[in-house]
Amino acid sequence: MKLSPRQLNRATLDRQMLLERGPVDLLTAVDRIVAIQAQEPASPYIALWNRMRRFDPADLDEAFTSGAIRKATLMRITLHAVTAADHGVFHHAMLPALRASRLHDKRFKAMGLTIEQADEVLAHMLEFASEPRTKPELEALLHSHVGDVGEPGIWWALASYAPLVRVPTGGPWAYGPKLSFQTSVFETHERMPALAELIRRYLTGFGPATIPDINQFTMLPRTSIREAMALLDLVELDGGYYDVPNRTIPDEQTEAPPRLMAMWDSTLLAYADRSRIIPNEYRKVVIRNNGDTLPTLLVDGYVAGVWRPAEGGGIEATAFHQLSEAQWAGLAEEAAGLHKFLGEREPQVYRRFARWWSGLPAHDVRIV
Repeated sequence: MKLSPRQLNRATLDRQMLLERGPVDLLTAVDRIVAIQAQEPASPYIALWNRMRRFDPADLDEAFTSGAIRKATLMRITLHAVTAADHGVFHHAMLPALRASRLHDKRFKAMGLTIEQADEVLAHMLEFASEPRTKPELEALLHSHVGDVGEPGIWWALASYAPLVRVPTGGPWAYGPKLSFQTSVFETHERMPALAELIRRYLTGFGPATIPDINQFTMLPRTSIREAMALLDLVELDGGYYDVPNRTIPDEQTEAPPRLMAMWDSTLLAYADRSRIIPNEYRKVVIRNNGDTLPTLLVDGYVAGVWRPAEGGGIEATAFHQLSEAQWAGLAEEAAGLHKFLGEREPQVYRRFARWWSGLPAHDVRIV
């Protein structure tokens, strides 16, 4: 079976509940999305608003507080919001890569510490963080054990692979500038079965996909990915695509409604071939050199521009190419709902990223 580019696009939108908002509860939604990029506190909320028919942000507040949904450093060494069930599996799947990203880095080696010393002080830190601790408290503890090891410090290394979760500290989106962490308790998983399960979960939420796509999503070696895939019952499609069994692919003519996506939405970052969602000519506009991934407009399933709250109210939509009046009307309807949603929490969300709006390839800018 050979899939067209539009079928791949529609498959992603379908599995990510972007063809139609799902009539599901919060935990089911996060389970289906698999992993929500969460560097910016507002982004998981906006991601779920885009995907759930009846999303109450207070439910996500409570899920973060109870630990039913956890925010932790996982794939690509970035923060993701995942279910508690997925967290332990994903952590053990990623752990060797997370450790290597720091313990084999020249900045760690310049500290004069051995890996054994790092593991020893990690044990002390995890015991200390059995209850919520602030970042300064954790740094002070580490300093008491290893002293001044220079920048970026031992916390920089340990925080990337320690089994810690972010603890809500307030603010409009549960997490404010004051960082708090707690040791996560979960079942131990063998690495290769855990990696196989991570890959299976990725395909349920983002498939069909290639090995380079899985590599991009995880930043794990392709040899490890292939080894783990051998443990799975997968369907192999033309073009090097893999999928879980018994999943239908929408027809390429399936209509895709407009969406105003969160910054760093996972769909924009889950593939080596970003053209599945982002036209090639817009990739560098939307994903900046430092990795910032702008809040985007989806029109007919593809990135067609960016959005931000307007100073005087409403949503400022910047289209990169000509849109029809019907498409603008669809965006306006979505924008009205988003404006109301943001108004109850943070009307000027993402304001600190305003610098990226300078020099955009703006074909049309409207307040909608």
